[in-house]
Amino acid sequence: MIEIRNLTKTFASPAGEVKALENVNLTVNDGEIFGIIGMSGAGKSTLVRCINLLERPTQGQILLDGEDVALLPPKALREKRREVSMIFQSFNLLQQRTCLKNVCLPMELTGVPKKEAKERAMALLQRVGLPDKAKNYPSQLSGGQQQRVAIARALASNPKILLCDEATSALDPKTTGQILRLIREINRELNLTVIVITHQMSVVEDICDRVAILDKGTVAEVGKVAEVFSRPQSRAARRLVFPEGYEQAAAEIPDGCIRVVFGGVEATEKPLIATMAIERGIVASILNASTKTIEGRTYGSMLLSVPGGKKEVERALNYISGFPDLTAEEVRRRAE
Repeated sequence: MIEIRNLTKTFASPAGEVKALENVNLTVNDGEIFGIIGMSGAGKSTLVRCINLLERPTQGQILLDGEDVALLPPKALREKRREVSMIFQSFNLLQQRTCLKNVCLPMELTGVPKKEAKERAMALLQRVGLPDKAKNYPSQLSGGQQQRVAIARALASNPKILLCDEATSALDPKTTGQILRLIREINRELNLTVIVITHQMSVVEDICDRVAILDKGTVAEVGKVAEVFSRPQSRAARRLVFPEGYEQAAAEIPDGCIRVVFGGVEATEKPLIATMAIERGIVASILNASTKTIEGRTYGSMLLSVPGGKKEVERALNYISGFPDLTAEEVRRRAE
């Protein structure tokens, strides 16, 4: 288990002290894929670098299986760090080494016999689908192939924790999907705890079990992915979940509006608005919508305008509320 307690990290700058993280508290359970998402400058990369002590916290604790890693003596810290591996957006492969030798590197540094290291490296290249690239150099591979080699190298030390810092940001959507599936497979097969740092909502949707929203160095919201995406509570979460201008639309709505929240509705080809018009004769227009399908269920929100006055709004509310996993409320002019 990873426990982050009251973590604060400050940096000195010409303009004075800058707080990159402030009073961050998070718990990541063994074997889960935990997403940390936020806009640029939210503190995501600083947080992940604090977890493996590439950056030392100014205040607070990082506990791995109950041990405060910042208090470990140098030798014990080196041993603990072997339990934590990391993959990066830029792959960070050594260009002068073949793929096989890149994967061997962590084992060389810890004194694993050469033959044993080579055999394990080949097995790991096989695991990531690149056994035929052992003698190739990184420059001869595509971006997705380089990231696969980086994953193989990260696994070479038999880690318990895999940190992914924007690991798919440099990849096209198809390749991103392939890499995410590989990470999910490794997570399940090895019971590896994975922390995914990203600014991409699609990445969180695809593989994460829980997610924390980071905003200006603080945790704005944390919970199961489906819950956060269906009912975001914080302004920071709403900006990420509803990037199409949901809050602006809610602030400028006319009279006779309904907000519909999809809380895990089973996805069907039967459109709600058309069905309501056909079955009840209730006409509605969509002012704003942001929905996502996760594991065959729909989450998100829709803002409807229902003409005809209060009576029609009530009819629409009664109709929509009759569906499981759907909630509806009348929305009046307000900030949120």
